[in-house]
Amino acid sequence: MSQQVKKTVIIQNKLGLHARAATKLAKLTHKFDARVAIVQDGREVDASSVMCLLLLASGQGKEIDIVARGPEAQPAVDAIAALIEARFDEDA
Repeated sequence: MSQQVKKTVIIQNKLGLHARAATKLAKLTHKFDARVAIVQDGREVDASSVMCLLLLASGQGKEIDIVARGPEAQPAVDAIAALIEARFDEDA
């Protein structure tokens, strides 16, 4: 049976989920044996797709849910949450 893990985080970096941040997030999802989605305001998108992430238009202060399903769901959610909480390793 596939495990599902969910965590709510807040976008903290100044520019929100812009192209560079979305690319980092999408690349990170590929490192795990899990299907990862980002949910914002009831809309769920595939976290491995930069275009889908950009369409969410997540700005600073937006609350999102990271939802992962699969054998590595927990480490995937933990890694993505850490990336977001680290402001995508950006200065601002």
